[in-house]
Amino acid sequence: MSDHQFSGFPQIKLSEMKMPRPKNDSGRNMPAAIGTGVVLGAIVLVGIFVGPLAWYPIVALAIGLATWEVHRRLTEGGYAMSLSILLFGGQIMVWASWPWGLWGLMAGYVSSILLVMFTRLFRNGAHTPPRNYWRDMSMSTFVLTWIALFGSFIAMLSNITRHDIPGPMFILTFMLCVIASDTGGFLAGVGFGSHPLAPAVSPNKSWEGFGGSLVAGMAVGAVTVRFLLHAHPLFGVLLGTLLVVAATLGDLVESQFKRELGIKDMSRMLPGHGGLMDRLDGMLPAGVVTWLILSILQT
Repeated sequence: MSDHQFSGFPQIKLSEMKMPRPKNDSGRNMPAAIGTGVVLGAIVLVGIFVGPLAWYPIVALAIGLATWEVHRRLTEGGYAMSLSILLFGGQIMVWASWPWGLWGLMAGYVSSILLVMFTRLFRNGAHTPPRNYWRDMSMSTFVLTWIALFGSFIAMLSNITRHDIPGPMFILTFMLCVIASDTGGFLAGVGFGSHPLAPAVSPNKSWEGFGGSLVAGMAVGAVTVRFLLHAHPLFGVLLGTLLVVAATLGDLVESQFKRELGIKDMSRMLPGHGGLMDRLDGMLPAGVVTWLILSILQT
């Protein structure tokens, strides 16, 4: 068939064809973000399949680095907080939860709070009254709760067992749901986001992104709970829904935290992602919700 038979049709050159452009900019250095994500994923996979012997050190290291990162930003903002006590209290919490579970975690938590309360009284010595005591003590309590307490629940996922299902399957379920939530929200937000979710707190978050997270989280939750934990898929839908809600609210909390300090990222620790807390902000409260829900399967 000769070319002149198509002369009546408009001629389209491949060079003139354009792919549809996303509605919003991702705001990330994607090559760096992908590379960092691959490295983090490999570390997490090692922790998942080795079990508590690897998972607990990974979580404990993340808690320590995140605490240091947040403390540095708060110190720049004028807060007076003891880094050594925050680090010590955080490590006590996470490691006490390994042999003693929730009881050990709570004992470590209240001990850390008492230590913060009492030592802050004498920061300037016994003869000089403390300044901004309530502000600094309350912020220290918030940091211990936000990072170490919530992070310890992620560590304790490795201790959950059900019949012949080992702890790594519970961690894997959690991580796959988190990845699905992040990926679904990112793709939907960048591609279609136009209705702000909470513009006063985080203008870049959209209802479309939240919907993408919700759909992906529920779908992956149903699949993982059915095939990894051998439970009813509706239980996974519940897990995915509550995990996404908790993760989204966690993102908003960190956004407000950074807004009040006047910063964009917690640090440059993770190329393409910002700081460690910029990755953990949603994962930490989502870990608490996941532990609460998956612990029901243990009964």
